[in-house]
Amino acid sequence: MKWYQKSYVCGIMALLLLLCLTGCQKKEEPQVESDYLLYYINKEETSVVTEDYEPQGETADELVGEFIGLLQKSPADANKRAAIPQNVTILSYSLDKGQLLLNFDSTYLGMDKIYEILCRSAIVRTLCQIPEVEYVSFQIGNNPLLDSNETPVGPLSAESFVENMGDEINTYTVTTLKLYFANATGDKLVNEQVDIRYSSNMSVEKLVVEQLIRGPITEDAYPAIPSETKIVSVSTKDGICYVNLDQGFLSQGYDVLETIPIYSIVNSLTEIPGISKVQILINGETNLVYRESIRFETIFERNLDLIEEET
Repeated sequence: MKWYQKSYVCGIMALLLLLCLTGCQKKEEPQVESDYLLYYINKEETSVVTEDYEPQGETADELVGEFIGLLQKSPADANKRAAIPQNVTILSYSLDKGQLLLNFDSTYLGMDKIYEILCRSAIVRTLCQIPEVEYVSFQIGNNPLLDSNETPVGPLSAESFVENMGDEINTYTVTTLKLYFANATGDKLVNEQVDIRYSSNMSVEKLVVEQLIRGPITEDAYPAIPSETKIVSVSTKDGICYVNLDQGFLSQGYDVLETIPIYSIVNSLTEIPGISKVQILINGETNLVYRESIRFETIFERNLDLIEEET
């Protein structure tokens, strides 16, 4: 074989070897970040932790069923715990107009207090990622879940939970609230500024409503909301705070104008950055009239005319 023929053959063999080596290399797939997160509880049971997840389902019903199953399943990572303990059973669930209702058996009440808060947070924050799910409500055997004050917890959104890291689940926060109560004659509002130490797992909106029901601490301010009023839920979306109260709010309560209890709530809540309007509901209903003059269908804005001028 002549030298140029040998060179040609060697060149072909080198090219084939290069193609073979290239074909044997593993192609690197581009990493696509998932739009969904699964929320678990850390091994120490002090905070919620997440991992990316690509769901199989497509419809809202499929995603709800898929996520609920995963929340009950122990994760592969030994440093994470399932959000819902194995001994706790979801009896049923239903999704209607953005409200997802979960009905648990009585074993739910046997959870440690801190674990239950973390469990609730993980459930709500996982399920509220589904576009059709705005709020999640908890029931125990068809009865609403109650908090430590025997008040219904009410519908929860992802915003209902403050992000806590590590041992901060047990921490408290101090804030200054500007609250509006009735004046001595019951026809105007007076403000009271108070420093409150509260659990960092409670929203400021709910804290404000609780303090208004509890009443003022200064001598020149008077209660505006009946003390028997119970909070069903408080949540905020798109700058509107939705305050859901029970029938106790409808009682005559104190001798004040009909506008005073309404704007005691509205003016106090609109002091919170990010809240510009308030809607008040009674047991989830808005088709009611307050003292025959104020419709609850109204979305209220701050009323400065009702505030008594300081002398």
